[in-house]
Amino acid sequence: MRHSLLLLFLLPMLCLAQGAGFKTEGWQALDEALEKAVAQKTPPGVVLWLEHRGKSAQNVRGDRSLDPVREEMTLDTVFDLASLTKVIATAPAIMILAEQGKLDIEAPVHHYLPEFFGEGRELIRVRHLLTHTSGLKPGLPKEPAWSGYNQGIRLALEAIPEAPPDCQLRYSDINFILLGHLVKTLSGEPLEIFTHKHLFAPLKMSSTRFLPPADWRSRIAPTERDEKGVMLRGIVHDPTARRMGGVAGHAGLFSTAADLARFSRMILGGGQSGGTRILKSETLQQMQRVQTAATLYERRGLGWDIESAYSRPRGDLFPVGSFGHTGFTGTSVWIDPFSQSFVVFLSSRLHPQGGGSVRDLYEEVGKAAARCIPDFDFANARGALTQRRSDEVPTVLNGIDVLERDGFAPLEGLRVGLITNQTGINARRIATIDLLAQAPKVKLRALFSPEHGIRGALDQAQINDSVDQKTGRPIHSLYGERRAPTAEQLTDLDALVFDIQDIGCRFYTYISTLRLCMEAAAKHNKKFFILDRVNPIGGVAVEGPAVLDQESFTATHGIPLRHGMTVGELAQMINAERGIHADLQVIRMEGWQRQWLFDETGLPWINPSPNMRTLEAAMLYPGIGLLEFSLSVGRGTDTPFEILGAPYVDDLRLSYELNKQGLPGIRFLPIRFTPTASIFKDQPCGGVRLQVTDRQAIKPVQTGLSIATVFQQLYPSQFALDKVNTLLNHAPLLKDIRAGQSRREMTSLMQAETAAFEQRRSRFLLY
Repeated sequence: MRHSLLLLFLLPMLCLAQGAGFKTEGWQALDEALEKAVAQKTPPGVVLWLEHRGKSAQNVRGDRSLDPVREEMTLDTVFDLASLTKVIATAPAIMILAEQGKLDIEAPVHHYLPEFFGEGRELIRVRHLLTHTSGLKPGLPKEPAWSGYNQGIRLALEAIPEAPPDCQLRYSDINFILLGHLVKTLSGEPLEIFTHKHLFAPLKMSSTRFLPPADWRSRIAPTERDEKGVMLRGIVHDPTARRMGGVAGHAGLFSTAADLARFSRMILGGGQSGGTRILKSETLQQMQRVQTAATLYERRGLGWDIESAYSRPRGDLFPVGSFGHTGFTGTSVWIDPFSQSFVVFLSSRLHPQGGGSVRDLYEEVGKAAARCIPDFDFANARGALTQRRSDEVPTVLNGIDVLERDGFAPLEGLRVGLITNQTGINARRIATIDLLAQAPKVKLRALFSPEHGIRGALDQAQINDSVDQKTGRPIHSLYGERRAPTAEQLTDLDALVFDIQDIGCRFYTYISTLRLCMEAAAKHNKKFFILDRVNPIGGVAVEGPAVLDQESFTATHGIPLRHGMTVGELAQMINAERGIHADLQVIRMEGWQRQWLFDETGLPWINPSPNMRTLEAAMLYPGIGLLEFSLSVGRGTDTPFEILGAPYVDDLRLSYELNKQGLPGIRFLPIRFTPTASIFKDQPCGGVRLQVTDRQAIKPVQTGLSIATVFQQLYPSQFALDKVNTLLNHAPLLKDIRAGQSRREMTSLMQAETAAFEQRRSRFLLY
C-alpha cells in the first residue's frame, strides 16, 4: 500500500520531468489540466506528445481501460482516431494521387465517379469535399438499415446537396467517404492498402492501420459497448465506418502518439522525414493554406481545420494559420509551422459508458502547450493570419487591405506618389488616397490619374491636371499629352504606388499606364509598389493570341487578350521581360484563389470604368470589346458589352446563326435597341443579348471571333472587319475570319501562342 501511495505521489513529478527543454510554467499548467481531467474520469486516461524543433516531451496519465478490467495507460496505447482518419490517411492519399497526375482537386467529382451527377452534385469539385464546402449533409442515413462497403458508397453517391458548393461550411462525413472511394477507384487499391504502402510503411508508422490485428488488442484503448453490449476494442467506434466493414475515408484508422508524431514531423519537414519523401513541399503548402471561399467566415485547408468552431486545440496562442483536426473519440493533432511545434492529444473519452467530453480540455491543452514553447513570439509570427473578429464580414484582402493591416510599414518614411482611381479602395470602400493621406508615417505628396480620371467618371480623349478637393494633393493626369510621370513630377518623391483595379484583358489600358509608370520610376531611381488586386474574371483561363502585330497603348506587352494574371504578376513579368529593372515590390493579396471570379471574393464592386458595370460585362469584354469599332457593343445603353448590334442587322437571323455555332457557356437572344452614345448613336439597331449560361465554360475570345465571322458571312459589305484588328492586333487571325475559317481552326492557331505564354507566366504567378 505504501509503495502504491508513493507511486501516486511521484507520478505528477515523473510527468513533469518529461517536460525537460520546455518552459516550466507552461508544462506545469499542461500537467495540471491533464491531472484534473483524468481525476474526473473525463477522460479516464490520456497520452500527450509535445514536440518543438526536434525536442519532445510526453505526458501519460490515467487508465487505458476501466471496463471490464482496469488497465493503466501506456505511451504505446493504440487509439481509435475517429475523424483524424480524414487528415492522417484520406487527405494525404488524395494529394499523393494528385501528384501522380491521377486527380485534379479542381475537377468535378463526377469526372472520376460518374454516378455522382444530377440534382446539384455535378457542381461539387474534389476541393469542396476536402474543405467541407460541398453542401452535403453531415452523414449517411441510418434507416432503413443497411450494411456493407458497397451499400455505403451507393448512399454517398446518391446524397443530394442541401446547399450549393462554397456557400457554407458544413462538416460532412459523406465528403470523406467519397474521397476514400476516390482513392480506391483511381489507385485500384483499397484505402487501407494504399495508405499503408504510400504513407504508413515509408514513415515507419508500424502501429497505424485500419482493421488492427488481434495481437494489438491488449494495447488498444476501448471506447464503449455497441448495440449488442459488446465493448468495442479494436473495432471502429464510428457506426457508419463499422457498417462499411471498418474501412472508410472518414473514420476507421487506429494509431499511437509516437506514430502521429512521426506523421507530424513529416508535415513540418516539408513532406519528408528521415530521408523519406511522402509529399512535395508545395503540395503540403497547398493543403495548409486557406482553401475555403473568402466569403466564408470559417477557414479550412485541404482536410485541415484552420479557424472554425472545431479549432479548440489551437488554444489562444498558436497563430491562426496553424492547423489540425479532432476526432469524435477524443483525439486531436495540432501543428504549428511558425514555431515548428506540434501537439498530439489522445484519449478515449467515450469509455466506458459513451459519455465524457474533452472539448474544453482540447482548448486548455492548446493554451498550455503553446506556453511550453521556448523563445518564440507567437503574437508576431511572420506569415500568420489575422484572427476573425466576431462581427467581421469575410472578404479577400487586396493589397491595400494588407498594407493597412500591417500599419503601412513598407511605405514608412517615404514620400509617395499614388497612381489610382475610384477603384483604389479597401474592403470597406475607403479610398486608398484617404488612407495614405491619413497614415502617420507616410508622406502622400501627389496623385496620378489614368484613363477615365481619378474618380473614374470621365470617358474622353484628354484628361487635364487638377487638385484633389478632399486632400489638396495635386493630380497629374496620365491620359493627356503625357502618359507617364515626368522627371519634375518625380523630383520630390521616393516611391510610386500603383493601386488600380484591372479587368483581366490585354487592351484595358490601366496595364499600359502601369508599364509606363514603372519605366519612369526605374529611370529616376524611385521605388515602385504594386498594391495587388484580384483578377475579376479569374486567374486560371488564358485565351487569345499572345503575339502582337505591333505594340500600342492598348497592347503594351505580348500577352493574350485574356491573360489570367493579377496586376502584381503582370508588373513582375513586364519588369523582367522588358529589362526595366524597376525596384519593384508587390504587396500581395491574402485569401484569393486563382479560380475565383470577383463575386466569390466578398469585395464590393466598383465600376473600373464608366461602361464596365457588371462582372458579366467583364467576362465578355476580352471578346466583345474587339468589336467595338465595328458594331455597337452597348455603349450608351444600360448593359454595355452584354448586347451588340447594328442598324442593318436582322436580330432574329443573327441570333439563329450565332446559336447554331454551339459556343460554350453562352446563348444569344434577339433584341432591338437604340444606343445613345458611341458608334450608331441614336440609330435603332438589331442585335443580340449575350446570356452567359456557364461561367466556367465560356470562352469570350472565341465568342468574339465567332461573332465577327458570322457578321462577315451575313453582312460582308456593311461589317467593318478591318477595324476588329484595332484591338485584336493579329493579322493572321483577321485573315482567317475573312476567309470564314472554322472556330476549331482559329483556336488551333492561338493555342501554340497561349501555351508558350503559359510557360512564360508560370515564373511570375504569386497565388
